Amino acid sequence: MIASRRNFLTGAAAPLIAGLAAAVLTPETVRAMTAMRTAADWGLATADVEADVAPQAMRLIHGRAPAGLEGALYRNGPAKFRRPGRSAAHWFDGDGMVRRFRISEGQAELAARFVDTPKRRQETRLDAMVMPGFGSAGDPRAEIGSNDDANAANTSVLMAGDALWALWEGGSAVAMDPETLATRGMVTHRPDLKSMPFLAHPRREPDGRIWNLGMGRGQAMVWRLSPTGELEAATMIDLPRASYVHDFTATARHLVIVLQPWVQARMTMPFADGFDWRPDEGTQVLVIDKDDLTRRRVFELPAFGFFHLGDAWSDGDDIRFDLCVHRDMDFAARGASEVLNGVPLDGEPARLALAHLRADGSTDLQRTGVVAEFPRGDPRRAGLPRRFTLHTAEETPGRPFASAIGMTDWWAGRTRVFDFGADHVMDEMVFVPRLGGTAEDDGWLVGPTLNLAARASELHVLDAARIEDGPVASWRADTALPVSFHGVWQG
Repeated sequence: MIASRRNFLTGAAAPLIAGLAAAVLTPETVRAMTAMRTAADWGLATADVEADVAPQAMRLIHGRAPAGLEGALYRNGPAKFRRPGRSAAHWFDGDGMVRRFRISEGQAELAARFVDTPKRRQETRLDAMVMPGFGSAGDPRAEIGSNDDANAANTSVLMAGDALWALWEGGSAVAMDPETLATRGMVTHRPDLKSMPFLAHPRREPDGRIWNLGMGRGQAMVWRLSPTGELEAATMIDLPRASYVHDFTATARHLVIVLQPWVQARMTMPFADGFDWRPDEGTQVLVIDKDDLTRRRVFELPAFGFFHLGDAWSDGDDIRFDLCVHRDMDFAARGASEVLNGVPLDGEPARLALAHLRADGSTDLQRTGVVAEFPRGDPRRAGLPRRFTLHTAEETPGRPFASAIGMTDWWAGRTRVFDFGADHVMDEMVFVPRLGGTAEDDGWLVGPTLNLAARASELHVLDAARIEDGPVASWRADTALPVSFHGVWQG
């Protein structure tokens, strides 16, 4: 099949539009009963935020900020799920809220603002969550003509020139002002690329060049952008199969697309309902030459589910990358809806693994027993050989959120952990290199937790080389924001 923009957009947008005609109302009475549980324990992690948060000073509660650490951590995640007329049915379908944690002259400040999307404007007017999404069926009241009408802009952020982009995975990036967090509008690189999907996990090369994918049932748009976000190329490719792809990775020379056996078999809504888990088909890894997208190779791995990959790197002619492996994709299909409604999970958390693709075509998946999600590394080493993986830790069955941060050393074969305790929900952390530092662990880990006991958001800084010692500085806000997904540091 020859990839075309018409086929691509039909595959990407048809389920959204078709979902309205076959809409099934969410069983509000069932959710109302289970929602009573969200008032206890970790339910605050998926609570609604009713308004933007004006810039507010955070109170220093431990230590002091490291000298030279100046900048802002931007994070994105859903923060509005429920309205009187109808509520979202899935954690991934809430309205995106961008948070900015700024550290300057030893002080910390928090500000947060909802992304002003067409989805949010329409649902505010109706006072109902009506748009179709990952796990929410559409409502007949929704007015939708393209992916971007349903764009929740709720998953990640990317600095692109003088703009901060809020990212989803089924539509355009949304440009925001990094200082005021005001929404500027959808990013359209060319008129014929309007509303094309742009994943929430772009990959930056050390020189700043940006690579990304946009998924459309068996096809992918390969985006190549300049360091400031200008379009360099947009090329559609065919994929070996229509797997769910939330994230991809890259070496200095190759794009690495992992095709798990959660395969789109039907065009339906909610989006997740169109996928079947087919473990007998195993996992495929498509490796594409960045300089010539027609040069490609497919590797085979055992079946596993995943959301997130670390940066890949070349080991001679071989390729290695770290990832967080799920037993299947039950969390996406079912678990995230239960999380939103306060139902304890019964599944196993993801665990860290290292994939090895050899030049002779053979492969290996080194599984560890380390509970882990949201793998990150030193951004200066994106696509280059590295030793460490930063990740969340200490997630357990029955509690869907991590309470700890971990650093796994692949050379030494050990993981160092700091656990904030059962009263904390751990967000992803980012690595910020120390001024003048060159070592891979010479820097700071910066990220928030949600303190359930204090009902407050906190910001923490840890020394990457001494993670087990805990924060060198912690601040607390006067507000509690729900869990966010992904973020970036801007120094």
